[in-house]
Amino acid sequence: MAKKYICLPFPSEAQYRAYVDNPAQYRQYLTQMLRQYPELFPKAMDQGYTFHDCYTSVKQDLIVRRIKVKATGAVFALRPSFVMPYMIARTEEVEKGLYLRQWGVPFDALAYVFGRDAMFWYRAWLAFGRPALLGTTVKDLANIPTHLVADEKVTWVAGQEVYVPTTVGAGCFLGVSVVATADTPTLEAGYGEFAREAQTLVPDYHPHSVCTDGWHATREAWRRLFPKITLVLCFLHSVLKIKDRCTGALRHQVLERAWHVYQAATKRQFAQRLRRLDEWTQTHLSGAVATMVLKMCHRRADFTPAYDCPRAHRTSNAVDRLLNYQDRLLYAMRYCHATTASARLAVRALALQWNFHPYGGRLRRDQPARVSPFHDLNGLQYHPNWLHNLLIASSMGGLRL
Repeated sequence: MAKKYICLPFPSEAQYRAYVDNPAQYRQYLTQMLRQYPELFPKAMDQGYTFHDCYTSVKQDLIVRRIKVKATGAVFALRPSFVMPYMIARTEEVEKGLYLRQWGVPFDALAYVFGRDAMFWYRAWLAFGRPALLGTTVKDLANIPTHLVADEKVTWVAGQEVYVPTTVGAGCFLGVSVVATADTPTLEAGYGEFAREAQTLVPDYHPHSVCTDGWHATREAWRRLFPKITLVLCFLHSVLKIKDRCTGALRHQVLERAWHVYQAATKRQFAQRLRRLDEWTQTHLSGAVATMVLKMCHRRADFTPAYDCPRAHRTSNAVDRLLNYQDRLLYAMRYCHATTASARLAVRALALQWNFHPYGGRLRRDQPARVSPFHDLNGLQYHPNWLHNLLIASSMGGLRL
């Protein structure tokens, strides 16, 4: 998935070999692909290019041509999607094994069923984390989500506690990193990876809103990264804290009133219902549950900005679902065992596999038009197979060179 590779779909290996042997046909095919998928090629490609040279992969017995972009002099290799990065294997040989990583199947088990060794599978899977996460996931720059949800997950690297700042939008992971602490400067650096990738694609990118929990460092990190962003406090986190402090009929009564506040249609109505809940709490509740309800009532100013951004997320459900997936796989791995750098690649590999994983049979039966999170976001897929699709989308490392 190196930056100097352009990965393209080909009808078949036989067709690819025919193109390699016939530069005129190859050029015609590249012109067609450039017209159809310009995001997979260097920006200056339409100003002209020449066939630079070619080399042979001894591992795969395959000739790979390289092109030189006239305007910049940059040289790129044209890799077909039926071979993996660095020519480690044919895509169809490893696709099913890597597909099982979606459920955290151990690398030893993959080696036992599909051959090779555990380290081969580990390295092949870890390579998913190398390209730019946002650039690989969002192919139409007009589709970069501007209403986000963010949170951190606690995990471990070689027994040391670390945090995984995660940014989600439109059902996809958009930013994931690993940081040592959960203070404001460190979280700013962690979430800053998403900000840098976004502003590399769109220099004036500025999200409209982000929904977070009440952790001050998280909110302050986003405020520093995007000073004009609307910060929305997750209502669900407050409800869950209330739920944990009462039981039985009282829990049902309190939660019904809390969700009645959430369902307010306007900012004014929300404020009115919150005041009524405050008054009711002071006369009917006591102890820890009263403390949590009153705390929620006193944070009205953190909830109401959502009414100024009608498309903003009001709860963190969107990120919680993806963090649960992330947590299940990290637990199956017994977390990370090497370095922070390899842990970062691992969580990014989890993220990209989620973005490109094919939906299950039940969802496809109910909603046949839906294929994967990547397809939902972009409205396209480059190839019917999820792994081919991921490899093609990560052309040039997911960047716009």
